[in-house]
Amino acid sequence: MVVGGHGARHYRGSDPLTGEPVEFWVRDGVVSSTPVADAETAVDGGWILPGLVDAHNHVGIAPGLGVDIEQARGFAYADARAGTLLIREVGSPLDTHPLDDDPACPRFIRSGKHIARPKRYLRDYGVDLDDPDELAAEVARQAEAGDGWVKIVGDWIDRDAGDLAPLWTRDQIEAAVGVAHRHDARITAHVFGTDALVDLIAAGVDCIEHGTGLTDDLIAQMSERSIALVPTMIQVENFPGIADGADRFPTYAAHMRALHAGAPKVFEAAREAGVRIFAGTDAGGFVEHGRIVDEIEALAAVGLGAAAAVDAASTGARRWLGADVLDDGDRADFVVYAENPCEDLGVLRHPLAVVSSGRHIV
Repeated sequence: MVVGGHGARHYRGSDPLTGEPVEFWVRDGVVSSTPVADAETAVDGGWILPGLVDAHNHVGIAPGLGVDIEQARGFAYADARAGTLLIREVGSPLDTHPLDDDPACPRFIRSGKHIARPKRYLRDYGVDLDDPDELAAEVARQAEAGDGWVKIVGDWIDRDAGDLAPLWTRDQIEAAVGVAHRHDARITAHVFGTDALVDLIAAGVDCIEHGTGLTDDLIAQMSERSIALVPTMIQVENFPGIADGADRFPTYAAHMRALHAGAPKVFEAAREAGVRIFAGTDAGGFVEHGRIVDEIEALAAVGLGAAAAVDAASTGARRWLGADVLDDGDRADFVVYAENPCEDLGVLRHPLAVVSSGRHIV
């Protein structure tokens, strides 16, 4: 049963990942394991997950648009309606902090702005450093602007070379990683190809975005160093279209097509090697918001299976990010399903309720 109304509410069901019973109360948007005498029973039965996580999302970006805060709010609402109640915003030119006051929006963990070099990333998306030796100093600035994460662009097309190429030297990356960690921030890197991965992984970044150029040796190093991977499966599906639009750079175009073709085996090898994999849609550029279930299904298809894919977009991802998981005092962000989504991922598309900060938004 799911009901509306206001005031304290009682929720009882089961955890899809463990099968264990789940029971808690919500008052003023906060979870309590202690019974509340006047609480209305809002859910009695069903399957309850902490709000889904999109670990690679750009609410402050839209293709060809200068996004304002109300457009960003609309994107955030689309994600929330799909059950995404926690977003790691890995780079945004727009300050999305005003959305924090909206209880119908997901919670955000931000990385500040992308850090790149002139003409080596998408225009106006981030900070372009004329002097690459300034990388560490800019990482310090973005660490202060973010919520415990910093995002650098590891590779992008070099127009002179006509192909993907690294943006930074090993020394520059090592200095940047050291600065990030001294600021209690983790550092993640956008990487498509292989060459940039060698120095990024050796330098000890905390996460790789995309990672389509990973080799068996690099995967082994990631596993040994506990470096996470957010493969953005549904964004990788856009690689052939990106290649089609790059006819002036045939080597680059062929490279992108090859990375697309090899991606499923790369990601399956990463899973088999024990690399921690988390769900991220890369919404905000070529990908529409609200597609977290598509990403979960794509992860399941490369060998994670349904339960591990759900965990990669819910409890597991929240623990990785240090976020709330429906413990006492946590923000009441969760999704309720009629059936167990770990047995049928299609269930994720039809939640009985999406509860954001204690409010039923679906």
